[in-house]
Formats: sequence, C-alpha cells, structure tokens
Amino acid sequence: MDIKEYFARISYRGSYDKPELATLTDIFQHHIRAVPFENLSIHCGEIIELDLEATYDKIVRKKRGGWCMENNHILSWVLKTLGYDVTLLGSKVYIPEYDAYADEIDHLLLKVVLDDKSYIVDGGFGMVYQIWQPLELVAGTDQPQTPGVFRLLEENGVWYLEKVKRKQWVPNQSVSTSHNVEKEVCRRVYLFTLQPRDIEEFRACNTHLQTAPDSLFVTKSMCSLQTPDGVWALVGWKLTEIKYNYKDNMDLVEVRILADEEIEKTLKEIFNVTLDKKFVPINKSRLSLF
Repeated sequence: MDIKEYFARISYRGSYDKPELATLTDIFQHHIRAVPFENLSIHCGEIIELDLEATYDKIVRKKRGGWCMENNHILSWVLKTLGYDVTLLGSKVYIPEYDAYADEIDHLLLKVVLDDKSYIVDGGFGMVYQIWQPLELVAGTDQPQTPGVFRLLEENGVWYLEKVKRKQWVPNQSVSTSHNVEKEVCRRVYLFTLQPRDIEEFRACNTHLQTAPDSLFVTKSMCSLQTPDGVWALVGWKLTEIKYNYKDNMDLVEVRILADEEIEKTLKEIFNVTLDKKFVPINKSRLSLF
C-alpha cells in the first residue's frame, strides 16, 4: 500500500507534509468525489472484505468504491500515515420509515483530533447525507456546508448527527422521489458514542449487512458519487442527479429510469466504475435514501 498511489487514485496533488485542517478537508473532498459509495459487490456475487489490503486493492487499484467500512477504513489508514490522530467510532443509522435507530452498530466513522479540537470525518455515508467537510465535535451548533446544514447534538454521552434539508425542485414528477421528501425538514442521520472501536468489531455487521434478506444493502443496489456542486446516485435502475442550492435555497433533482443496457455504460461514464462480474440491479426496499 502506497500513499502516493492512493493520491493518484483520488487526483490529489496538494501538500501533505503536516497535519492541518485545510489539508485534511482537501484530501477528504478529493476522496468523496473520486471514490463512490457503493454496494455493487453484493449484486455481482462478490464478498465485501474488511481486510485493509483487500480494501486498498479494490478502491485504489481496481478503482472501485465501497461502503462505510471500506471508505472510512482506508481513510483512517491514509490519515494515520500522514500523522493525524485518528480513532474509529461506531454508529447506529436512523431509519426514517421506522422512526428509529438501528439496534446494533451498523456504520463506521472517524474521529480526528487536530490542534486540540475533535472532528468527525465520515467519507462513507453517500447520497445526500454525505458531509463535505470535517464536522467539529461541538453540540448544538449549525455547521453549514454545500449539501445543507449539519448539526451535532449530545445527550448523556450519546451524539446525534442531523441534517437540515432544503426544498427540492423535481422537474420530472412522474419518477419523483419518495413520498415523505416534501414534508421532511430535518433528517436525523445517526447516533454514536466516542468509544474507540477496532475494525474487528465490525466483522459481524459487515457480514450481516451483505447477507441478511432484509438488509437495505441486499434489497437495493446503489452507487453514489459527490460532484463539485451536488451528487449522482444510481439506485436500482433509477439514476438521480442532485444539484445543491440550485436556486432560492432549493435543490434541483433530476431523475431518469435506465434500461438494462444503459447500466454498465452509466457506471463507467458517471461513476468511473468498471465491474469484473455480471451486475444485477435491484430496488425492492421502500426505504428512502433521499
């Protein structure tokens, strides 16, 4: 594993000689715009491994993406290699349709301490809830970013991440987004504690999420990639492009349903993903990702 090979993968050409917030943010933004959040392996008959070398080979050499336990694991290696103080954390993702958080830890994120301040770094959530900059670990303060306003809350040692949403303009209403999009003003994203975690603690979760019949990742194929002004997402056959703050505090949402023969070309041209095995799209779950 070579840090310069990783930088070539994300097209990062900036300095990295000393740990500082501006450098951390720059590397992070290059990562989320180059490495998709995706679970395509599950729908290609591949196994998602947690070993760092396997993740490195997949993301850096094969130019694939991954989910949180891949993206944030490799980010932790990158940042530790560059001298940052990094801790793995575990979180429980909020499920809006059930109005509840997951029963068990199902998401990996990072805490980075820099100049006596702590930041949440999470390059593995994807879609519209992907942060674009490290979030300072302070409670009750609005932290505006291009995707929207993020906020951390804390209660009895438990931290909560939420995002204030903009209104959405969907020109093509016939293939509109989910039924609750317009009503939802603020979305809870996940809860977490500051208890340090080891990657081994995520092995059971990593297996469960790619094998359980009711897992969101089993019932939906997904690939999302952040852009300079928004995000692309392919869920099943539905391709969505969102441009943030397109006009008057409103996001532009353009949706198109792809034919089977368009999928492979779209993955290559928009997400820069080429798959080794036959990919079978799926979108059985009603759970909203937007």
